[in-house]
Amino acid sequence: MKITVTTHSLEEAQKLAKDWLASLPQKTDEATIVGLYGNLGSGKTTFTQSVARELGINSAVTSPTFVIEKLYETTHPYFARLIHIDAYRLESGRELQTLNFEDLVDNPNNLILIEWPENVKEILPENHLKILCEFVDENSRKFEIL
Repeated sequence: MKITVTTHSLEEAQKLAKDWLASLPQKTDEATIVGLYGNLGSGKTTFTQSVARELGINSAVTSPTFVIEKLYETTHPYFARLIHIDAYRLESGRELQTLNFEDLVDNPNNLILIEWPENVKEILPENHLKILCEFVDENSRKFEIL
């Protein structure tokens, strides 16, 4: 099912994150992997920050452009960890293997959000969730959830 939502504020982005999290299946055999697609400034990191707040993460969530991956413990009843990956500087999925990506994927209690997933597409499962993010104007972003 495809859903398109345009947010005009951080509060609306937070509601989108809350509704999206509630729509995810509660029982899976492996991690929930989400590709966040979109250009610079399209709302990928803001969406991740909103999801993090909904998961009970109180620490600052910033894009892990230089460290590639950040792990956060949550207080969520189903997702124990949020893994935030920024693949902008990566040239292939093999580079994620050095971060034990397969182990992260094997854990059904992990929620993995990947910015710039097209850079590591060969390592992602075909059925990973996709969110297309688009800059509309200074305050607005469009999110297409596929």
